[in-house]
Amino acid sequence: MTAPLRIGNASGFYGDRFDAVREMLTGGPLDVLTGDYLAELTMLILGRSRLKDPTRGYATTFLRQLEEGLGLAHERGVRIVANAGGLNPAGLAEAVRELSAKVGVPVRVAHVEGDSLPVPEGFLTANAYLGGAGIAACLTAGADIVVTGRVTDAALVTGPAAAHFGWGPGDLDALAGAVVAGHVLECGTQATGGNYSFFRGHDLRRPGFPVAEIHADGSSVITKHDGTGGVVDLGTVTAQLLYETGGARYAGPDVTARLDTVRLDQDGPDRVRISGVRGEAPPPTLKAGLNRIGGWRNEVDFVLTGLDIEAKAQLVREQFTDALARSGAEPDEVRWELSRTDRADAATEESASALLRLVVRDRDQEAVGRAVSGAAIELALGSYPGFHVTAPPGKGAPYGVFEARYVPADKVPHIAVLPDGQRLSLAPPTTTRPLQDVAEPPLPAPLPDPGPTRSAPLGRIAGARSGDKGGDANVGVWAVDDDAWRWLAHELTVERFRELLPETAALTVVRHLLPNLCALNFTVHGLLGEGVAAQHRFDPQAKAVGEWLRSRHLPIPVSLLETVHVPEAHA
Repeated sequence: MTAPLRIGNASGFYGDRFDAVREMLTGGPLDVLTGDYLAELTMLILGRSRLKDPTRGYATTFLRQLEEGLGLAHERGVRIVANAGGLNPAGLAEAVRELSAKVGVPVRVAHVEGDSLPVPEGFLTANAYLGGAGIAACLTAGADIVVTGRVTDAALVTGPAAAHFGWGPGDLDALAGAVVAGHVLECGTQATGGNYSFFRGHDLRRPGFPVAEIHADGSSVITKHDGTGGVVDLGTVTAQLLYETGGARYAGPDVTARLDTVRLDQDGPDRVRISGVRGEAPPPTLKAGLNRIGGWRNEVDFVLTGLDIEAKAQLVREQFTDALARSGAEPDEVRWELSRTDRADAATEESASALLRLVVRDRDQEAVGRAVSGAAIELALGSYPGFHVTAPPGKGAPYGVFEARYVPADKVPHIAVLPDGQRLSLAPPTTTRPLQDVAEPPLPAPLPDPGPTRSAPLGRIAGARSGDKGGDANVGVWAVDDDAWRWLAHELTVERFRELLPETAALTVVRHLLPNLCALNFTVHGLLGEGVAAQHRFDPQAKAVGEWLRSRHLPIPVSLLETVHVPEAHA
């Protein structure tokens, strides 16, 4: 029997815990350490960085982490795979070689390129999402460090696993299992208790980063180094599986993984086994992400304190609208949002205050710059009583727009640049399958006699995790036992979802059932406007939409409230 491959994660985003590389290399046994540094917003940030310095465009934090990490990895025989190359993987690979010479640690460095597409006029970046074949080729050729540009997050796991076990494009079930493990690992401590609905009762002061023990058949065990904080249980793994996914088919360039076949089992303390994952041929197209500057935005937060909050908000709206009209600079978009954070008869001034947020956007910086900041400041002595703002208005800042497009996989080069400099071109899969929704599975049998109900938060019997995909929001909800699932699947319809979250009422909402996970996954189209970089709403990445949903009250059977055992939430 081939021993399992132990793959750890040390970064879920550009800016994650800096010490994680050292902690993962010294905290326990590993074969491969991965780091995910790229996101839709990150590519825009790197694009702007490259405009200032064409030699950059990669995640410089990764290099600083390697100053110590190269020696530790070399001593322990751990290979490192990271997508920190961003827009310039060749540049990062060369920088790693220079660092290797500087610190006196001999390492063989390789990189993967080909994801960079011709950039359409008006855009900053255009990159296809590659799979793990290039990473596998680099590791097979003896690389100690592999850096990539835009690959799928799961490719950081499928590549090393394919190289280790000798999987080919036809090993669809094994690849699908690795994709699922990679999806659990990709966001770091979100798999070990971070951003977890049932966080109470766990030591989360410093969660450890996750480890996947990958087996030759693609099954895996998700765990973490002994003695580290956090928790790995069925709930933390379920939450991460639902994060930024949709229906039963989870498509990627290596394989389409069937999330409706995933089986989770607790395999001991801080150990969850993933098995049964089936794979299908990948689609004939690759997702491509394009970023551009969408325009300019500015914002002002007015603080409203004490009595007559609504009247104060109305006054400043009217005054500001009049001031803008007089200035002749009326932005294309003007949005107001009153957040009633105030309390009656409050013991502190801050808790007696509400926030009125103004956001303006326009293609022209002047329309959101001096005219807006001037209008806000000029109200200081002639507006509502207690007038002040949280910070002086600025000149406005550019905002980005992310667009997803799909390109034929056979039109995108996938090149592994091996440690000896040889350039190896990887062919796309010869067998593909157009992506289609699966038939909706049958609902579980309803509770036979639910009995009386009581109004309570949904979070008393269900967990949730939410996130963003471009302008869409994803909200995954899972029940904590079979009876709660039987009730949830019938109760939380699209109509009930819209009722509980009125912001979604006018939007297209799609519900997917995942019975093996006792879960529902909702996609809310258009909730985030033009994506996170556009900061369309208060929570631009929809990170807390799931927790908002859990806080909403609805009639829940008393029998469930009395038998479901989760840490009780408090409003």
